[in-house]
Amino acid sequence: MSNVKCTHCQLEFDESVMILEKDDPNVHFCCNGCQGVYHLLKDDGLDSFYEKIGKNTIAPPLVVDNDSSSFDMESFKQRYIKTTADGFSSVDLVIEGIHCAACIWLNEKVLANTEGIVEASINFTNNKAKIIWDEETIPLSKVIDTIRSIGYNAYPYDRSKEDIKASENKKDYFIRMAIAVFASMNIMMIDVAKYAGFFTGMKEETLQLVHIAEFIFATPVLFYSGWIFFKGAYFGLKNKIVNMDLLVSSGATLTYIYSLYVLFGGSGHSYFDSVAMIITFVLVGKYLEVIGKKNAVDTMDKIRSQVPHEATIVEDGIKRVVPLDSIEIGYILEVKTGEKATVDGVLIGSTATFDESSLSGESLPVEKQTGDTIYSGTINSGQVIRYTATKNYANSTLNNIVTLLEDALASKPKIEDTTNEVSKYFSVIILFLAMATFVGWNWMTGDFEKALIVSISVVVIACPCALALATPIASLIGISWAAQKGLLFKEAKFIETFAKADAVVLDKTGTITQGKLTVKNVTHPLSNEHLPLLYALSDGSNHPVSLAVKKYLQNEYSDIENVELEKIEQVQGKGLKALYNESLLLGGNSKLLQEQNINIGFESDYTVYHFALNGKIVVSFELEDGLKEGAKELIAYLNGIDLDVIMATGDNEKVASRVAKSVGIKHFKAELSPIDKANYIASLKEEGKKVVMVGDGINDALALSKSDVAISMGNGADVALAVSDVVILNNSLQAIVDSFVISRRTFKFIKQNLALSLIYNVITIPVAMAGFVIPLVAALSMSLSSLLVVGNSMRIKIKDNKR
Repeated sequence: MSNVKCTHCQLEFDESVMILEKDDPNVHFCCNGCQGVYHLLKDDGLDSFYEKIGKNTIAPPLVVDNDSSSFDMESFKQRYIKTTADGFSSVDLVIEGIHCAACIWLNEKVLANTEGIVEASINFTNNKAKIIWDEETIPLSKVIDTIRSIGYNAYPYDRSKEDIKASENKKDYFIRMAIAVFASMNIMMIDVAKYAGFFTGMKEETLQLVHIAEFIFATPVLFYSGWIFFKGAYFGLKNKIVNMDLLVSSGATLTYIYSLYVLFGGSGHSYFDSVAMIITFVLVGKYLEVIGKKNAVDTMDKIRSQVPHEATIVEDGIKRVVPLDSIEIGYILEVKTGEKATVDGVLIGSTATFDESSLSGESLPVEKQTGDTIYSGTINSGQVIRYTATKNYANSTLNNIVTLLEDALASKPKIEDTTNEVSKYFSVIILFLAMATFVGWNWMTGDFEKALIVSISVVVIACPCALALATPIASLIGISWAAQKGLLFKEAKFIETFAKADAVVLDKTGTITQGKLTVKNVTHPLSNEHLPLLYALSDGSNHPVSLAVKKYLQNEYSDIENVELEKIEQVQGKGLKALYNESLLLGGNSKLLQEQNINIGFESDYTVYHFALNGKIVVSFELEDGLKEGAKELIAYLNGIDLDVIMATGDNEKVASRVAKSVGIKHFKAELSPIDKANYIASLKEEGKKVVMVGDGINDALALSKSDVAISMGNGADVALAVSDVVILNNSLQAIVDSFVISRRTFKFIKQNLALSLIYNVITIPVAMAGFVIPLVAALSMSLSSLLVVGNSMRIKIKDNKR
């Protein structure tokens, strides 16, 4: 019997083994899987899929034995599933079985038509799918079953596999480059004989042998080493983009075809050496780019290696070792001396000492007390301790840092998006100029060979490699350098924003000052009647001023009576109100008392905390706060680079003036509530300023959200990760200086790289069009421009004296 095609997968089989459709004798299936998928698509109105695949064959539905219920397990959710701002669930999957755009269309359509799925998008380059769904409507296992029902499979995207892929990619490039370099060196040695023969004379037979030898070496360079350029050109054309790969592959291929013509008897000179050199030089530039990306992955590997793969947990007095991913919130973990904490948690024992240099870069050990936070990846440098896990690994500090780095390396500054748009049009213009060059030279000289070689030189010399590399290489180096210093830019765009900033707003307490207030003076002694009330009121707030007063009372008085206050109310930026036996208690700054028409009659250059009872001041405390280490140096640096430096504080005018004057700040805003700070930031932006805000991640959250770049300090790595655009892990003011140095230098070198690439093209393209450059020299010149950009970017880490 004759072979017939399966109606679904289009593969041919003997008609005797096919499954016939009862209602339609012209429909055949090779298996029950194909028949099931066919009816599923037809019932859902998606049978236009078969029009899209045309005559292409597809793989029959995959047979998957795995039970999809594992996707609903709690351990899977904790490791792979995230929650969006809208409360939906999100997961990254790799779809197995995709081989064309029709497959992507089919998967996206089927998933989009599934109730409960909010978004489904698939990247064709790596088959990575981002699925967002409502767990209350559909579990993830049903989403997986839906994908499998149409003949594909899905498994979770794992970054460790991407690391392996990056290593394999580097190895692949190296092998291709090594072969290209080896072949090119041999061609160069042969060229010595060929070009010597032009001057001393060479028989036709000998010249033919030279052409054959060059052909043998050039062919693997073009079709093996240069395969990545053909592949890139194919996908570019498929997406209607004229890219660098198309220019390289077309230039090398045209040169190769013409050289074949000469080899098989045509007149003229062969250019197999140019073919090899074009591919080799460009491949070297590509390999350097791959190395840069791999180094970034290595940076993440170095950070990720801070966490061990397993931990010791204690349950009912029994110890057992469990894998990292099995640790759940509430587990009690034991960490021996020299071991690393696996997840974030709080200390159970009395004291502990931890080396947090892996996060902060600070080499001095950090003393921990009961209830203090233990961060993942930090080393226990004291005695054996136990702590309670407050996060699983997926949400721990160290994993969040790695995720931030990945996101930053995957993101692009605005200038790169602009450059990429220019590159697209640039490539089209170059192709047009090359064709015009060919027509012009052929018309003027009538020499086809000369016209072809000159036009090829134009294509090769003008490849936008340097233009395309100008921004990403510099950004990559800048982000990696920052990570080594304990600075994490959440997105690459913040490098550009930071570099363009012209105003810096700093909070006072905890940023410029230490945030550790101490009582300097007390106006009146406290009676036994008022002491418990004041202590209870100060205990109702976590503000540094209230905490300082509370600590003072604890140190000065013993056996303070406990009293219960009613209706404790936080008055934003001012203090606290409360009731006790229908008496009104007030504790806070002058503004709070003025609102209640209480006469203060007290002025001070320090932070003041007033305690009033039923409209009368009982006692006032003067508090002082020492300057933070490096505060004066930070302000001097910011003033030195011509930034507007403003201190914004909720403290009174006199305190603000004293602190600002002591560190060298010329402009300050005092007595600002959190909302006032946010409004002030907004007003600066309305004036056209790019604003960097440095403040308290909790109290200044609103103001931080209004700034162009937000930096939170003084609240630990976990809070900084949540609210900062640039995360400073070591909590030092020097890190802010480093942030400006790195971002400004990186952006400076990005602009240098763009200038170099543009100057190069402005000079070389006219020279090539004039016929002064052969393809070999064009390839060398183009590659040198790329290497110049890469080499210039490497200079970013070399600090200049001016910083």
